Amino acid sequence: MKKSTPGLRAFLMLLALPTAILLTSCVAISSRAVNVFEVTDFRAKGDGKTLDTKAIQKAFDACGKAGGGVVHFKSGTFLSQPLTLRTRTTLQLDAGATLLATDNEADFASDKPGSFIPFIGGKNLEKVIFMGPGIIDGSGAKWWVPAEAARQKTPGYTLPRPNLIVLTGCKDVCMRDITLQNSPKFHFVPTECEDVLVTNVTILAPPRSPNTDAIDPSACRRVLITHCRIDVGDDNVAIKAGKKVAGREFACEDITVKDCAFLHGHGMSIGSETVGGVRNVHVQNCTFENTENGIRIKSQRGRGGIVENIVYENLTMTNVDPAITLTCYYMNNSKGDPVQRAVPGKDAAQAMDDKTPIYRNLLIRNVTASCPESAGIILGLPESLIENVVLENVHISSAKGLNIRNAGVIKFVNSIVTTEQGPPVISENARVEGLPASR
Repeated sequence: MKKSTPGLRAFLMLLALPTAILLTSCVAISSRAVNVFEVTDFRAKGDGKTLDTKAIQKAFDACGKAGGGVVHFKSGTFLSQPLTLRTRTTLQLDAGATLLATDNEADFASDKPGSFIPFIGGKNLEKVIFMGPGIIDGSGAKWWVPAEAARQKTPGYTLPRPNLIVLTGCKDVCMRDITLQNSPKFHFVPTECEDVLVTNVTILAPPRSPNTDAIDPSACRRVLITHCRIDVGDDNVAIKAGKKVAGREFACEDITVKDCAFLHGHGMSIGSETVGGVRNVHVQNCTFENTENGIRIKSQRGRGGIVENIVYENLTMTNVDPAITLTCYYMNNSKGDPVQRAVPGKDAAQAMDDKTPIYRNLLIRNVTASCPESAGIILGLPESLIENVVLENVHISSAKGLNIRNAGVIKFVNSIVTTEQGPPVISENARVEGLPASR
């Protein structure tokens, strides 16, 4: 299969470009908003008891009809059913203001059986801003209980639930200085969006709240996630490409995650849906503490595609298990599942198709990690080896070593895995260079 361009070296030269463009764009969008629509002027009560849905939606509609502006929430708790954003709209929540979702299942029912609409949605919009320092709260607790019960019965399965914020086909999206919390499921899902900035955002959900991903850019281009604090029950960030997008070689590309703190959660993920392809992802200057994974690329036969030109650098991980997960055998497992699906010990090569996972051109450098159980895995398929992974200045201390299987060149440069038991690196059907000495 022909390798796409630009290569990893060219990508490294362009890393700073999306950051500067997106930051400038968000400031420009903010400065253009002049019309202010107070939700209280539309008779929103903000008392936490009265349903303010109609008043808030009237404010959004008036803002859109006027050509844009700010829909403003003063201090108070504004209880609402699902809302629809309009183009060129800034949703601004003052300190002490909370936009609170109802937890009535019927409020979120969609026309499609078994699915739900999000609390805040918008399609084909441009120049949309979410600004704090207030809070958007999804009232997820009622939803999590049956979802967790379902997962305990069937590992990897949780009940369908609404997401908190979903934007589809939007351009110039900015989320800043705001808190998202307690989503029934995923918190922020930009889908097929371009030029998305998420900065200084706090995203919170209890560690055991099922599938409460924080930020899931799906089939997006030019995304910057920076200076965020994320403490949730599932992926801290999950980059997804579940299908091919017309007119694009890669559904997801040019995504940067930097200067973020990941607390509880399942780490910095790509996948498990990668059919549309993911390239040019840069993760830097982030800390991980008590997360179930550190850096993770996860997919499987039937859900895979090309993942290439990925850079992780300047990362610190504390009490993270494991530090590195690159797997083409994703089993939909979490540590809390009562039964763990096991990766097959022996597996014959299968015919490749357009849904075979392909991982190549990955750089992991300047990473320090402590792992109570395992350093991690690099696990390709016999028909699709993970190719060209460089670990440079990587230092992992763990109970057990790094397991590498079905891989092309995996190169260690000034890197070491320190284990309490067993060898630091275990390899099978893999070409490992610069193997670190055992300690």
